[in-house]
Amino acid sequence: MRMVKMIVGDIRFQLKYGFYFIYTVLTVVYITILYTFPPSWRESTATIMIFSDPAAMGLFFMGAIILLEKSQHVLNALAVSPVKIAEYIISKVVSLGLISIIVAGILSLSVKKENLFMVLLATALTTIIFTLLGLIVGTKIASLNQFLMVTVPVEIICFVPAMLYLFGYSPTFMRLYPINLCMSLIAGKCEKVLISILIIITTIGILFYIAYRCTWKMWKRVGGVKL
Repeated sequence: MRMVKMIVGDIRFQLKYGFYFIYTVLTVVYITILYTFPPSWRESTATIMIFSDPAAMGLFFMGAIILLEKSQHVLNALAVSPVKIAEYIISKVVSLGLISIIVAGILSLSVKKENLFMVLLATALTTIIFTLLGLIVGTKIASLNQFLMVTVPVEIICFVPAMLYLFGYSPTFMRLYPINLCMSLIAGKCEKVLISILIIITTIGILFYIAYRCTWKMWKRVGGVKL
């Protein structure tokens, strides 16, 4: 029950600060842009859009979310409450993932992408990775400008290999890179789906552990240690 309340609370927070409004507008803009391209280009363009925005939104927004929570003393209260760190992380992942999946679904339907279930699953997995990365970075920063500066190298490491992979640059080591596998699954071009998902889930497990440790240190700084 506490987990559900936390997820609902995060969704209300996102509604209050315009996340859903922003992505409603962006979705309309994206669909409009898609239909300016020739039909043969639309599916690949939709894949890039899904990967680079709704799926990656956690990386872009976690810094702002954490800074708002710090300024409103939300983290101070959470740090001395019965809420567990894992619940806090899962709540962020699920609430942001909901927006990502809705937008990805609408964009996929607009271009009639095949295997909608796989696209949504891949989007969810990608969202988890980027949200955890955003959370790890967000726990280390003290201002939005600092967050933007720190995320630039993360974005380069994540997006450049994935774009190269999408357009055909695929040496062996690139085929094992988790972000590339996410892109491949969203594009529907993955040859070994189960192995790819296993690699992605393993990556999520590692990032979750790192995010847990970083969040624990952040809570310790702002509100003391749980007894």
